[in-house]
Amino acid sequence: MALQNSADAELLLHWYQKNKRSLPWRDTGNPEDVWISEIMLQQTRVEAVKEYFVRFREALPTLEAIAACPDETLLRLWEGLGYYTRARNIKKCAQVLLRDHGGELPVDPLELRDLPGIGPYTAGAIASIAYNVPVPAVDGNVLRVFSRLTACEDDIMEPATKQAFTERLQDLLWQLVYADWKNFPVADFNQALMELGALVCIPNGAPLCERCPVAAQCDGRRLGIQETLPRRAPKKPRRDEVRTVLVLRDGERFYVRQRPSKGLLAGMFEFPGFPGTLSEEEVLKLVHERGFTPLRIQALPPFHHVFTHIEWHMSAYEVQIAEPLSATEPRRNRKELARSGIFVTRAELEKLALPSAFRPLLSRYALRPPRRQKK
Repeated sequence: MALQNSADAELLLHWYQKNKRSLPWRDTGNPEDVWISEIMLQQTRVEAVKEYFVRFREALPTLEAIAACPDETLLRLWEGLGYYTRARNIKKCAQVLLRDHGGELPVDPLELRDLPGIGPYTAGAIASIAYNVPVPAVDGNVLRVFSRLTACEDDIMEPATKQAFTERLQDLLWQLVYADWKNFPVADFNQALMELGALVCIPNGAPLCERCPVAAQCDGRRLGIQETLPRRAPKKPRRDEVRTVLVLRDGERFYVRQRPSKGLLAGMFEFPGFPGTLSEEEVLKLVHERGFTPLRIQALPPFHHVFTHIEWHMSAYEVQIAEPLSATEPRRNRKELARSGIFVTRAELEKLALPSAFRPLLSRYALRPPRRQKK
């Protein structure tokens, strides 16, 4: 194995202390920050998560605040990160922690894995980073690093490959903790492996071997195959879906509906969409069928949005309508009508969780300012 002893570990740890990024959840000493950041980082880049993490923690700084947060507010805070089930699982997990664990994250990785939204990797990351428990945390970065260090040509997407790396890393941690280095900093070591994969042993390009602290121990580099690793089976192509989205307006009010509680974008609000590319005549017919009287129709610029497995290609129309649902209808009734559709003011729409898939429409009507990207 390429990393075998405390001398190799010291090389990596020294590099980490000099090169680690400043991240808002790093070195806070709060296990909750580790947990929330790891959930956010699932399927999401670090740079994209920074701003969301700060905003989330400013709004919900305690377990109690997370557990009591209304779903609409929760999803609004998460809007743009995608994989919204993660946000719901954070809330469920907070409720379980308060009810069954005295408001604290368990130290034991097996107990952590019993919590909503926490799988083997996240349990290992929380236990090792927050509590210095000698358990591995094998994410995509670590898989890539070890496939190159060990010149392993197995498909890293196969569960057996990940399990083999996890077991080898566990053996190494036990050796470092119990044999070579009694006070071994597991938290820094696991984060160093992740950081090495993010900054040096990078994805989608040649590894920056000249910057690697353990390049001399790398079997992939020794054999000259580091650029061909890791191996993975080709991804299945995304499925294209063609849709037509309608922006129905009654003056300054917008018509939205709530998506089903399960499936893609579960429970979020949306401008109504229909399969296929519809003509103006077809749109007007749909509007009539739903009991509205269209006054004017205007085609809007087409747009698209990419999900992990699906890509939406959307055409859009704005339809001004007359005689919609009464603005004075009792709130409780309007809430019950959410799944079939409700009219909301601009101020109300600002508080709803709408997927970033509709950001071009939101920007068009100045409903949401574009998110500021940190440089």
